[in-house]
Amino acid sequence: MKQVKNRWLIAASAVGIHLSIGSVYAWSVYTNPLMEKMGWEIKPVQFTFSLAIFFLGMSAAFLGRWAEKIGPQKSGLLAALCFGLGIAGSGLAVYAHSLPLLYLSYGVVGGIGLGLGYITPVSSLVKWFPDKRGLATGMAIMGFGFAALVSSPIIVSLIASVGISTTFFIMGGSYFIIIFASSRYIAPPPAGWAPAGMDTTAVAKKPVREDLAQCTAKEAIRTKRFWYLWTMFFINISCGIAIISAASPLAQESAGMSAVAAAAMVGFMGIFNGGGRIGWSTASDFLGRSNTFLVFLSLEILAFVLVPSATNAIAFQILIFLIISCYGGGFSTVTAFIGDLFGTKELGAIVGYILTAWAAAGMAGPLFAAATRKSGLAVTMYSFAGLLVVALIIAFLLKAEIKKIRAQKERELALKKAWSEEIPALMEEH
Repeated sequence: MKQVKNRWLIAASAVGIHLSIGSVYAWSVYTNPLMEKMGWEIKPVQFTFSLAIFFLGMSAAFLGRWAEKIGPQKSGLLAALCFGLGIAGSGLAVYAHSLPLLYLSYGVVGGIGLGLGYITPVSSLVKWFPDKRGLATGMAIMGFGFAALVSSPIIVSLIASVGISTTFFIMGGSYFIIIFASSRYIAPPPAGWAPAGMDTTAVAKKPVREDLAQCTAKEAIRTKRFWYLWTMFFINISCGIAIISAASPLAQESAGMSAVAAAAMVGFMGIFNGGGRIGWSTASDFLGRSNTFLVFLSLEILAFVLVPSATNAIAFQILIFLIISCYGGGFSTVTAFIGDLFGTKELGAIVGYILTAWAAAGMAGPLFAAATRKSGLAVTMYSFAGLLVVALIIAFLLKAEIKKIRAQKERELALKKAWSEEIPALMEEH
């Protein structure tokens, strides 16, 4: 009899992959060394990060179904190769003084590795944790949020000791080993497997609810609920990424914080980004995915409205940390939500399609923030609050849609049951 894998080690392997690819959030620590060594301007250097996020979303969307088909071990190997080579190739770009090579290696090849690495563990992880979907996806995606806290000091130390080219080589090799080794353990559970006690109410203090449907990726994108979820996700990321991209100058201009204090705040944002991913997604196992989105979208609206009047440094930081925790929570909660709405048949592929919202928001959020900032902080924050109100309305529409589909399924089930009881009775009479 084949030994069943430990689902908690599956989760740990997923965290390993996401801790590696999440180092993309540490890109800013490369910025100044690249500018100083290469003489490049800040905009072209920062564009490397935007390019990587864009290719994350695009590769997840277009390679999601294929990755689902070949399985997590093969897609993990490809993710390790692309991300590892992308980072190492950035070292060659520095050595060759080539900005286009940096875009190709870090932005395109590394970005493709990001997208594949993001979706590689998702489908298997959700299947191993049907009773704790939010917790499981939160743990993995928490790794993505916390990654910058782990990798930033290592990168800074390496740049100081061995130079920026060698740092890229070392980090690329390290990421390859971690992603490859982690993906070797990941596999879907055996057919018919379920965690012990799942069919009782003791698992999560309430019975585990059946998925709304079992859809293919093509079927999912034809539904209203997919586009409701995509739009909510896009707005949430756009608002959060705009704050991340301008947090330091905002803190200095609005709350009168020093450059050093603002930099420290940016570091702490990583803790709330990662913490929000595990916290909100775990809460969603108890509150329900729809209710969790309603709660944190409401909190974000309130926070954005209050930011312009928060001239006190402590109050300002509390509001920013709240926004960032909700931003992080959107990433982990949406993955479990996809499982609830569309099942696990082609979950990785559907997650890939949803991640196109991230690619779009990565471009739209900072541009929208830059455009509205000319009108002042209040206009910018109120504009984002208005967008979040739209997301909140969509969240209510999605909740109503889910309720309608569940009611229809229950009616069909009751009718089927009635027929199954009535036909034998008629046969007995005749």
